[in-house]
Amino acid sequence: MMELMAGADLPGACAMPRVVVFDFDGVLHRGDAFVLFVRERYRRAPWRLAGLLLCLPWLVPLLLVARPRAIRALIHIGLWGMRPARYLAAVDAFAMRRARQPGSFIREGLRTLRRHQCAGARVIVATGCETTLAKRLLEELGLPDVEVIGSELRAGWFGMRAHYHNYGPRKAQALARAGLAGWHVAYTDAAEDLPLLRSAAECAVLVNPAPKTRRRLERALGTRLRVVHWA
Repeated sequence: MMELMAGADLPGACAMPRVVVFDFDGVLHRGDAFVLFVRERYRRAPWRLAGLLLCLPWLVPLLLVARPRAIRALIHIGLWGMRPARYLAAVDAFAMRRARQPGSFIREGLRTLRRHQCAGARVIVATGCETTLAKRLLEELGLPDVEVIGSELRAGWFGMRAHYHNYGPRKAQALARAGLAGWHVAYTDAAEDLPLLRSAAECAVLVNPAPKTRRRLERALGTRLRVVHWA
């Protein structure tokens, strides 16, 4: 791993700390954290399941033709009636439980993140997970100082609603809005994060990839791509 921490700084940024970007789900956390959180909301309130069943006749066709809209609808139903304070309390409780469940996190990913921190790097988690949820999970793991750029919810008339999904190319765009023209190393498990990997000046790291994902990114990045298998 030390070879990932060596090398020249980004052009014009020699006085700045090195920047290392991590995806969250599939790199640090095992599985989709926000999906698990919303599923828990359904399990803890059976009436939400009743609402979901009522919506299935139009949700199923919507999943086939407009998947993002259908997913937003599933989130809205799962978070129906939750005001911001209640949402934060639910996130806190979920994060505490999840952090104590064996196998919930990818140990080598967390060790690698900490090594970059110890080497003085600025570590940023760019994720499709909702920002507050990702932050709380990292705090429970003893990583309160990791920057998180994630998806956003907003309060609506009937509860918390999906507002911005920080997915695929949007991650690199969000980092650019935060003032970063590039970064030194990027870690992800997703082919959709190709723009994130392309902007890594030193090394693009693909974590535990599916064979199709590996082939696609090897074609796009060639020898710049490193593949790691983490437990």
